[in-house]
Amino acid sequence: MKLFNKSFLFAAITMGVLSSCDLDDFQGGGGSQNLSFTKIGGFSNGSGDEGFAEISAFDARTGKLFIVNPNEAELSVWDITDPSTPVKGASIALSGIPNSVAVQNGVVAVALENAANKQANGVVATYNSDSQQLLNTYPAGPLPDMVTFSPNGKFIVAANEGEPDDLYTNDPEGSITIINALTDEVFNVGFNAFSVASTGNHFRVFGPGATFAQDVEPEYIAISKDSRTAYVTLQENNGIAIVDLNSKSIRDIVGLGVKNYALPENQIDASDKDDIVGNFQNWPVYGFYHPDAITYTNIRGAGFLITANEGDARDYDGYSEEERVKDLVLDPAVFPDADVLQLDENLGRLKTTTANGDTDGDGDFDEIYAYGGRSFSIWSTSGSLIFDSGDQIGKTVFDIDPSAFNNNEGSEADKRSDDKGAEPEAVVTLRVGNRTLLFVGLERTGGVMVYDMSNPYNPRFIEWLRDANDISPEGLIVVKASDSPTGKDLLIATHEVSNTIAIYEISK
Repeated sequence: MKLFNKSFLFAAITMGVLSSCDLDDFQGGGGSQNLSFTKIGGFSNGSGDEGFAEISAFDARTGKLFIVNPNEAELSVWDITDPSTPVKGASIALSGIPNSVAVQNGVVAVALENAANKQANGVVATYNSDSQQLLNTYPAGPLPDMVTFSPNGKFIVAANEGEPDDLYTNDPEGSITIINALTDEVFNVGFNAFSVASTGNHFRVFGPGATFAQDVEPEYIAISKDSRTAYVTLQENNGIAIVDLNSKSIRDIVGLGVKNYALPENQIDASDKDDIVGNFQNWPVYGFYHPDAITYTNIRGAGFLITANEGDARDYDGYSEEERVKDLVLDPAVFPDADVLQLDENLGRLKTTTANGDTDGDGDFDEIYAYGGRSFSIWSTSGSLIFDSGDQIGKTVFDIDPSAFNNNEGSEADKRSDDKGAEPEAVVTLRVGNRTLLFVGLERTGGVMVYDMSNPYNPRFIEWLRDANDISPEGLIVVKASDSPTGKDLLIATHEVSNTIAIYEISK
């Protein structure tokens, strides 16, 4: 699917962000050189249950890979100076449950949720990457779920998700913690200045009894190349917060709209009970993008945001929005064929929400909403959609290996068709020569999709990297050739179900 936003391009030219030559380059795509991707290393960070390896960060100064290990409340440390023979080092014991890790300039930052009470405030802890000694701890909001450094190293930023407890009786406010790494000042930025009316475009606020600030759940962070702006996904809310790091304020909250699965380019297999693998059809259904990971990239002077549209529902003992289409009361005027649509082999099995869709408040549903876009999307830095991969991920997997289509972490094909499909989870970009590569990790189906997004208005699929031993990629990082122990660009994927780390070398 190609959404070629010419008005955006010509506005960029007018503002001097792009030249007319850049426009020609965008339309022509990236270079023609061949690339190869070779798995040169891999290891397990634990065995048995999942949860020994989730997110990783690499320190070029020491050759160490730091791995979030929630099961053992530690940062596992491996020396990958020789990626073909990783060496386990001494771990860093942590005083909380680690959710995320980042490294810059010899400093390791870890996001730690409160081990005793998930709804209580957490911390961001920093360590020396060489000695592994604790440097500092900074207060954060409830459930700091992601942490990253600004490119200039001045800021450490954490997304505090603020999830409710299982009974939905304690729902803390979501927030963003901004740490000035030069002065150790800490700023906690909240969402009380905003309302549903000030966002719009299918931004969701729906938790029972929740204020706007309580309902917002920051998930993942990308920071602009100039270190001035952070872009924070609000996954369950279907939006992005735009944060001014210098003024420590939220500049805007953008609702991301919905995806129309009735359009030809957005076909899905909506049932796991139709006895057909890869039964791509159009349906009268909308999908919330519900982005998880987000990354920022700069191409020929223009900034772009890329999201992995995983999807996520609120499903707690105290409140659940989840329902299957067959259990909804559909408005007969809108869905005169409801009895057919609600068969298991059609839409009946599809997971939907009861929080949205009753547009006239009469108790039946006028619209059907699914979770996630089953895609990756490219957005302008103001949140306008530039490109969505439509049904490409599902169809690419089906074309290459039907047995892997919409499977559930290595199980039978088609098992996740009624849910969120392959569940794109992680995204990261890398400049290789004159190409910008995009890597998309698929949480359920597994593996990493590689695209050439040198033309962000028409990315091109290159390859699907996968190994049967690596299940459910949670985090992706890239290592530039100048920082790589092999002298070549690397992709490192951390897998939360198999507890494995895979190291790929990129050659051109």
